[in-house]
Amino acid sequence: MILPWTIMRTFAPKLSYHFPMNVVIIKYNAGNIRSVLFALERIGVKAVVSDDPAIITAADRIIFPGVGEASSAMQYLQKNRLDTVIRSLKQPTLGICLGMQLLCAHSEENNVDCLKLIPQEVKKFPGDSGLKVPQIGWNDIYNLQSPLFANIPQHSYVYFVHGYYAAYGSNTIATANYGLEYSAGVQKDNFYAVQFHPEKSGGVGQQILNNFLHLVQ
Repeated sequence: MILPWTIMRTFAPKLSYHFPMNVVIIKYNAGNIRSVLFALERIGVKAVVSDDPAIITAADRIIFPGVGEASSAMQYLQKNRLDTVIRSLKQPTLGICLGMQLLCAHSEENNVDCLKLIPQEVKKFPGDSGLKVPQIGWNDIYNLQSPLFANIPQHSYVYFVHGYYAAYGSNTIATANYGLEYSAGVQKDNFYAVQFHPEKSGGVGQQILNNFLHLVQ
């Protein structure tokens, strides 16, 4: 079992990327950008933050983070035509937290249609489960089924902050349990996504980000 970051940071591996790579973080009204930038810097990558379609589409790897509310984020993406840009991407793209939910088909958060790149529904955690909603804190992930999780042991702990979840489905590549099993990670074609925050998940998160940079499409 991998322990949470407060302990794990003392022996987290120092990872680095050893050849030039153009990494772009999509800038929009719900991005959790600063901590993602710092996490990439820790593994030797200097990313560009942009909402310019030409810069985004020219990237080698794209990260689509997010903290916020689904319907207002979708309205912003549509107003600025970033929805069309994201749907057109062919290179490996990583959604994080709200970014993952926006890649899905539909969200119960204000009943909004999302980007429909991953055919799974985003649902609200039931209020009668006896658990605090949103889920805030460390939880373990398992049933890891993707190169995104190379060298990540089953039941490693990562950091979550969310009140909505992607239902378990055929595109699920990692599972978590918070009163019910749900998708901690999903993938379809070149689109990968995680509900947790790898940038806040210590050595495990660093390894996942490093794995993403090394993905071969």
